[in-house]
Amino acid sequence: MIDAKTRFQKVMLVDDNAIDLYITTKIIKKNKFAETINHFTSALSALEFLKENETNFTVLPQIVFVDIYMPLMSGFEFMEEYDKLSSDLKNHCKVYIISSSIDENDIKKANEDPNIVAFQVKTITTEFLNSIL
Repeated sequence: MIDAKTRFQKVMLVDDNAIDLYITTKIIKKNKFAETINHFTSALSALEFLKENETNFTVLPQIVFVDIYMPLMSGFEFMEEYDKLSSDLKNHCKVYIISSSIDENDIKKANEDPNIVAFQVKTITTEFLNSIL
């Protein structure tokens, strides 16, 4: 059961950097943003989890934070595959790109993807979390 002050039941973090995962997790917990945080250090394994649970909304995250630059599959490659998932899943899971990149092309690409809600430069902040309804 969600604590009355917690906004979301489940959040998924997809980032190959252990330090970034740790910092983001601490900020999420401090702000009571999510009850459960699922960590994935590989976009491939995160995508596999979503595919395996595509119709199981009790385990799916409501919010997905994805890094752009990761080995094997980038955040943008992840989003290409994510786009192929069911519309029900995409309506349930809201994706945010969280990246250290300030490249205008990355920001533009993220802003043009209809499955990405927003682009946020690392690290996330309390203000950013508060902006997510």
